Amino acid sequence: VQLQASGGGLVQAGGSLRLSCTAYGSIFSINDMGWYRQAPGKQRELVAFITSGGSTNYIDSVKGRFTISRDNAKNTVYLQMNSLKPEDTAVYYCKRYGVPDYWGQGTQVTVSS
Repeated sequence: VQLQASGGGLVQAGGSLRLSCTAYGSIFSINDMGWYRQAPGKQRELVAFITSGGSTNYIDSVKGRFTISRDNAKNTVYLQMNSLKPEDTAVYYCKRYGVPDYWGQGTQVTVSS
């Protein structure tokens, strides 16, 4: 199983980015998926979560700004990030929940003020 994340970059505060994470080698539709982020000097934190059935959950700091979604036909989970803030700067990772869990390689998001 491999997870390929993409879509990060440098954006000004208030801008938007869309992250993508494509899974290879697994039956994608049966797994819950998550987006995590890790800022320098901080622990990795769960940002958004989507179940196999499409239910979602978010940390408070991104509610109303970020949207997680999935396209099972494309084996891909997305994170649409709007109204970005400098404190959203981090490396973002996707995760496939399962036994075992799998992680993507991370994609850098930098938000300038």
